[in-house]
Amino acid sequence: MIALNVSSNELSAGSLHPDTLGKAVEAIRRDGFVVLENVVSLDSIAVLREKALEDVKALLARPDAPFNFNTGNLQQDPPPFPPYLFRDVLVNDFVAQVTGALLGPGVKNAFYSGNTALPSDACQPVHPDVGQLWSGMDTASPAFGLVVNVPLVDMSATNGATELWPETHTDTTKDVFNDIKVSVEDLDRWRNRTTPLQPTVAAGGVVIRDIRLWHRGMPNHSDQPRPMIAMIHWVRWWSDMAPLKFPRGTEALFEHPILNTHAVFVDGPIDYLHSPQAYDFQPTESR
Repeated sequence: MIALNVSSNELSAGSLHPDTLGKAVEAIRRDGFVVLENVVSLDSIAVLREKALEDVKALLARPDAPFNFNTGNLQQDPPPFPPYLFRDVLVNDFVAQVTGALLGPGVKNAFYSGNTALPSDACQPVHPDVGQLWSGMDTASPAFGLVVNVPLVDMSATNGATELWPETHTDTTKDVFNDIKVSVEDLDRWRNRTTPLQPTVAAGGVVIRDIRLWHRGMPNHSDQPRPMIAMIHWVRWWSDMAPLKFPRGTEALFEHPILNTHAVFVDGPIDYLHSPQAYDFQPTESR
């Protein structure tokens, strides 16, 4: 696992050194992911964490609570309005440098949600979020989408850090038309080539991963929920997405020289607590 400690000089400059940027890009191309440490303010994290933990109760009270695969993993949107909008989360300079270098001019964020690992022994099935654009290729295409995860608490195997399968973003057998769940046979095939891991990431760090990388939500053995924000940065030509909604008057926050935000700015309230929907959840499970 490549975890890059962004230096005080880089933080002051608001820019990664070319060597750091090169290491981050190479790690994602080779392993499928990288960790950038200390790039989000702990003040921003604290505000979002407090609100996320409060909102867990409201989401669980929904009769259609938005579980992903099982009752241990909750889809959870952050509030898309002040005082919960932060530039170092939504348009982070260091993250944008990395995703822009991989995805090219016009890179855009078109997803702002997250997931919370609830105290549970449940595991998700191993899956990519999106398969390959073309199946049966000898070599996988370059990255076209990158997931940006911002943990709101210190994250480790103890409290349900997402399990990652290094290099599986290069597997060309699963395309966008397949069921995203990975078969036992494919898992066995890859166990001979890679070792899955659950990265330890302190609050303030960010995980950037190729959207094709195999991964799964893992048990949270602590007694507290583990909230994590998720964004997806896409190449400029990707069009299968609805615009994000933010309040009119917040447009300036999203202005950035590298990263575009696929958004509309609206008047009136935004009901973010009813936006997340369950994914492949088996309703016979008990909470």
